[in-house]
Amino acid sequence: MAQAKPNQATRRVMVGDVPLGGGAPVVVQSMLNAPADDAAANLAQIEALAAAGCEIVRMAIPRRDCLDAFEAVCTASPLPVVADIHFDATSAIEAARRGAAKLRINPGNIGGLAKTDAVLDAAGEAGIPIRIGVNAGSLDEILAARDDLTLAQKLSRSAVEYVRHCEERGFHDLVVSAKAHDVMATVATYRQLAVELPQVPLHIGVTEAGTTFQGVIKSACGLGILLEEGIGDTLRISLTDDPVQEIRACWTLLAALDLRRRSPELISCPTCGRCQVDLIGLAHEVEERIAALDKPLKVAVMGCVVNGPGEAADADIGVACGAGSGVVFSKGNVVRKVEEDAIVDALMEEIGKL
Repeated sequence: MAQAKPNQATRRVMVGDVPLGGGAPVVVQSMLNAPADDAAANLAQIEALAAAGCEIVRMAIPRRDCLDAFEAVCTASPLPVVADIHFDATSAIEAARRGAAKLRINPGNIGGLAKTDAVLDAAGEAGIPIRIGVNAGSLDEILAARDDLTLAQKLSRSAVEYVRHCEERGFHDLVVSAKAHDVMATVATYRQLAVELPQVPLHIGVTEAGTTFQGVIKSACGLGILLEEGIGDTLRISLTDDPVQEIRACWTLLAALDLRRRSPELISCPTCGRCQVDLIGLAHEVEERIAALDKPLKVAVMGCVVNGPGEAADADIGVACGAGSGVVFSKGNVVRKVEEDAIVDALMEEIGKL
């Protein structure tokens, strides 16, 4: 019998009604960036994220006076809401009492094991899990100062020590993350955690990855490696952008790895001198119009007969363009021929029949 991959062997944790770990599908999540004291703005953002396919959402609580807004968000949110806490164990305890579906605490700044114990007790009473979230930029000072350890070893050691402490106190409802902005340090850390903590679900991500272009590439490299190796039960692709873009990136990555599909995948050729239509414009328009569909289709937009139905024969639907016109095809078979200005409408019309 084949050995189970790490994400099949981890303990199952429930975040609200969303199963995480234990062989459940990799969960997609993001973080709110609306003002933490504005419940209405955060709920509006949650609605947009949910429509894009987000399954868990995290909300920062930077001050105790934001707890009322956090409670209101938890009460009305269609998604489980995770309380993101730094520096203040009291806020974490209060968030657990006010409806958090999970707590995220950072071992490097929560205030030591004694304060952690009080948070564990509050989470246990509320029946919610805790994510131990280690970051390269906020490691415990003593651990950060050690020159005999690599960054990956420091990150994993911090997480492992906290997990062992929690489990020794009888708290096992745990998720772990250990992130750096360096891609290969992040990969090395999670590989080590998968070995040392095979029972604990892992939240994977490359932190501070940058704006959309750089952030997507860095995240796809690091998280793609891990997911292909079976490491990771939930992911966030962190971008300096609208959080909805994070969700689109997550689903695109999962689809590329054949792990989960939710929306159409666009197959389009890079264009060349044979192309006789505005393929770049057509592809962008098709991408925009299929973005809201919840059908896991493969949609091809090809520039000429060389990369036409044959190259994209496995597409559910597509178009191959010629001189000012295009042929719409499905599974490699031509369905109809249309003029260039009708290509996108015709393609969307045929998609609607599927």
